[in-house]
Amino acid sequence: MGKVNVCLKRSYFVVTSLIAIISALLLAITLFSHGYFHDDEEIEHLLTGLRAMYVISIITLLLTIMGLYGACREKQWALIVFAVGMILGCLFMVACEIQGLAVRPQVAQEMRKKYLEMLPLANASENFIEALSDTQMELQCCGLDQGYLDWGYNISESCLCAEEATNPCVAAPRDSVLFEHMVDDQPIMIYKESCLPYLILHEVDTINTALGGILAVTLLWVLSVVLCILILCRLSRKEDTPAVVYSPEAKAGNYTTLADAADYT
Repeated sequence: MGKVNVCLKRSYFVVTSLIAIISALLLAITLFSHGYFHDDEEIEHLLTGLRAMYVISIITLLLTIMGLYGACREKQWALIVFAVGMILGCLFMVACEIQGLAVRPQVAQEMRKKYLEMLPLANASENFIEALSDTQMELQCCGLDQGYLDWGYNISESCLCAEEATNPCVAAPRDSVLFEHMVDDQPIMIYKESCLPYLILHEVDTINTALGGILAVTLLWVLSVVLCILILCRLSRKEDTPAVVYSPEAKAGNYTTLADAADYT
């Protein structure tokens, strides 16, 4: 069994320990999310994702522990199990990345369809109106598809332009509810653009961020597999031992006897 280079082993320890920390954090976030959304009405839609996160984090954490044990004790079987498991995990991550890229346009279309079903806003639920009002103030927009026209007469006060607004504003129609308590004839400025494009863009950015995180984790896993394979190659390499050569002279005792020290005195 060959000797593993110290720098190679330390690099493997650092990368594998980092993967273990990420897996532990993912498991903690999953446990927190499960407890937080336990009483939520949409928990059934989240269970599939939560279960997938449980499986990925636990299996990855177990593989990293086995890989670190194999590197410390120089156990080839443990390193082989780690390498095979991480390779399968990398393939799964690549499949998720491809699927995410493929469904990204479909998610935007489904999201647009879902929000357009909420129109007209006069018939929307109170919870949706509150969420939309917060979105309008945060994204500096008004309405969903056709701007403030989606509100009809009852234009929400969350459409009012802030002093530091960066998005374009227009004067609100004078037949809207915003002018009921106005005394002077000063125009009331509201946001011009609708919120739906911003909501879709925000969702797509979230998907892109998630895909970027998956890609970074996959590359980290690939690096750990490469280092593990290098360690396995070093362990499989036989050390060169000097050959033992038989010499008849050594057996015969071909030595020179030293003169007795008394002869020189």
